[in-house]
Amino acid sequence: MDDRVSVSISDGVADVRLVRADKMNALDAAMFDALVGASDRLAREKGVRAVVLSGEGRAFCAGLDMGRFAAMKDQGGNGIAGGERRDLAARTHGLPQFPAAGCVGMAAASMPVIAAIQGVAFGGGFQLALGADMRFLAPDARMSIMEIKWGLVPDMAGTPILASLVRDDILRELTYTGRIFSAQEAMSYGLATRICKDPRTAAFEVAREIAGKSPEAIRAAKRMLNNLAADPGPALLAESIEQMKLMGGANQLEAVRANMEKRAPRFADV
Repeated sequence: MDDRVSVSISDGVADVRLVRADKMNALDAAMFDALVGASDRLAREKGVRAVVLSGEGRAFCAGLDMGRFAAMKDQGGNGIAGGERRDLAARTHGLPQFPAAGCVGMAAASMPVIAAIQGVAFGGGFQLALGADMRFLAPDARMSIMEIKWGLVPDMAGTPILASLVRDDILRELTYTGRIFSAQEAMSYGLATRICKDPRTAAFEVAREIAGKSPEAIRAAKRMLNNLAADPGPALLAESIEQMKLMGGANQLEAVRANMEKRAPRFADV
């Protein structure tokens, strides 16, 4: 886990960092495993009162590791990063999709989680940021619901969380186009909590403030606020089913090839 996600705890604040900086913290199977492991560890650590989630280097998370993802063509079928043939609809950690467990694990943490975002948060990286209670963005940070670029749909619990944050027509436009949007746009859409010159420093300041409050009251407040949301289970299952229909299909693989070859895709009508 340590070569993908590091976890250190000091004075009640957990510092959770994606540490695959050479790949802009791109998501592969090992990263998904590490995120689940980090969530499991936080669930066991009674002294943790707040969490700061960040990425090492020049990006928060660039999304799925495309080098690993391209290998899916040779694996022939449904899977996640690295071509692993996992059934996305199989329930793990009480959820209908394994990659969602890392994201929802953060959202379901009993203590507040603050994501500090610099560089980019694209695709799965954007979905990961959505699992936090708050998102602090650098002024030049950029985000995208980028799955459509690769012939896919947003998953990892992105859609039910987004539906609670963003106006419906904005959500549809961002999902259908995969458009990259700025930190200022993210703020106007309801996707950013703050825009900060140094989001990581600002996140730790707020996390330490939270850690100084009654842990029982903070955990009770998070339970209460989480219960305001509708049951995400059906939406998570729907994400998984739609994704499995797309992955490995002719048009989805053409989307990957076209992007890798930097050409216009040639999709078949269906």
